[in-house]
Amino acid sequence: MKINFFRVFIFFFFFLDFSSIAFSNETGIHPQKAAQYIHAVIEANRTIYSEYIVERMEKTVGLKSTENWKEENALPLPAQFLALSSKIINKKNLGLNYRLLSQWPINPQNKPVSEIESTGLTRVSETPNKPYFEIISQKGSQFFKAIFPDKAVTKACVHCHNNHPNSSKKDFKLGDVMGAISLSIPIGKSSGADDNINIPPEVVSDYIHSVIEADRTVYSEKIVNRLQKINIAFASENWWEEDALLLPAQFLLNASDLIIDRMRNGLDFKLISLWPINRRNGAATKFEREGLEYIDIHPLRPYIGINQAAEKKYFQAIYPDFAVTDACVQCHNNHPQSPKKDFKLGNAIGGVLITIPLEN
Repeated sequence: MKINFFRVFIFFFFFLDFSSIAFSNETGIHPQKAAQYIHAVIEANRTIYSEYIVERMEKTVGLKSTENWKEENALPLPAQFLALSSKIINKKNLGLNYRLLSQWPINPQNKPVSEIESTGLTRVSETPNKPYFEIISQKGSQFFKAIFPDKAVTKACVHCHNNHPNSSKKDFKLGDVMGAISLSIPIGKSSGADDNINIPPEVVSDYIHSVIEADRTVYSEKIVNRLQKINIAFASENWWEEDALLLPAQFLLNASDLIIDRMRNGLDFKLISLWPINRRNGAATKFEREGLEYIDIHPLRPYIGINQAAEKKYFQAIYPDFAVTDACVQCHNNHPQSPKKDFKLGNAIGGVLITIPLEN
């Protein structure tokens, strides 16, 4: 088993009352870095969906991903998975917004709606390894706009765009830039220089958690629950051997491993629990143990703090992790290694720990 050494650091503690910390501008995160963290989570989740669900399930059991996935009892396309998640985020009015853009959209809603989006699309098409950033003003408030290249990550993406009657470009290849992901973050009413604008780390953490939760909600409700009810596919702890869907918890854990292994930007998120089936998911530090006990009593608020490892400071937040599907409840209540067997749908099974590096 591959070990993520980042996760075995022992953290030292600066605060005792983690639930009431006030952060100064000096401990804030620059909007560009915040946007990169949020985009990393969006990309990691979609990559897991594309590779471990869409491509693998088509190869192993013939389950296809199609544009008309509801009517055809199929999987949503990777672009549709992202769109479903972004709708959940956008409806919550959190300030954070993101959506797909394209110069050749199949869906007219994905056209650029501003000069900045058009410029950003052109830039990322020309230099696909360099996102486009801009600060914009709307109705007296400022927003940080980030546009990241959106590449064809599966053969399903290429096939759909090259064969769709509404597509104006039909020569895409795997890995080509098909458009962009436009991401917007509010940064207040300040008119100061870009370098002087920071976002509190707890706000960035809330944004990251909201993306994690939105993606897992889409995966749980639109994929796992729906396909199990119509006996098309099922979720299993032994998903690889059984040609099955990942459990929602496994979906999250594989995405977090991808963040560590491929992106290497210091960001980390993982599941932890006071009653772990996998010992890897138990509380590894005093902070984690106290945080899990806190959210078990106060499930409406995350437990937060600033900790240190290897002379680097990290903001950490533990959010309650609820049983969102029957599969979660059945797995924990029936697993031979589970120390707790009376969970109900909606119960907090553990927590989602988010770790964000802070600049020295």
